[in-house]
This record gives sequence, C-alpha cells and structure tokens, in this order.
Amino acid sequence: FSLSVAAVRAQVEQEPFLEITEGTSISIKCSYTNIRIGDFFHFYRQLPGQSPKLVAVAAKGSKDVRAPEGRLSVSADRRSSELWLSGPRLGDAAVYYCALGP
Repeated sequence: FSLSVAAVRAQVEQEPFLEITEGTSISIKCSYTNIRIGDFFHFYRQLPGQSPKLVAVAAKGSKDVRAPEGRLSVSADRRSSELWLSGPRLGDAAVYYCALGP
C-alpha cells in the first residue's frame, strides 16, 4: 500500500510518496524552517474520503502514538521531527501531513 506525505510551512526530507509492505515499520521525517518560539510539531493523516485528523503533537522529546501505533520524536535542536509507524496496515494508507503551529 502507499503513504503520501505533505508539509505545511516546512520542508520534508523524504520522497512525497512511499510504498511499503504491510506490517513493515516506516519513518516519516520532516525538517523545518521558520520555527518560532512556542511552535508545536504536528502530524495529521487524511484517510481516503475523510478530513485530516491529528495523529500526534509534541513540543520536544518523544511520545507514543496510538493510532496508528508508533512514536513521534522531535530532535533536540527542534529542526526536525519523525513519525515512526511500528507496523502500518492497509487501513493506515493515507496522506500524512507534518506542520508547525501553536
């Protein structure tokens, strides 16, 4: 299945379209410019035919994500973030967005 990646006010370090085998872990990495004090790092996903929904948000460090199962990590210099999905399934095929904001 396929995962698509988009960015808002950010540069994305990887290809905008990723194909993986079901159950294979994957990392979606984003690098950022124009970071402001108080910005949070957001990841959204948009399933086919639906509106984007928040997957995870963090200001620093890392945190576990439940749906889809994985982890959001923010680099120590706050110039990048990574959404690691531990074993995405067919139902996780979507467009994934990374964004900065309050």
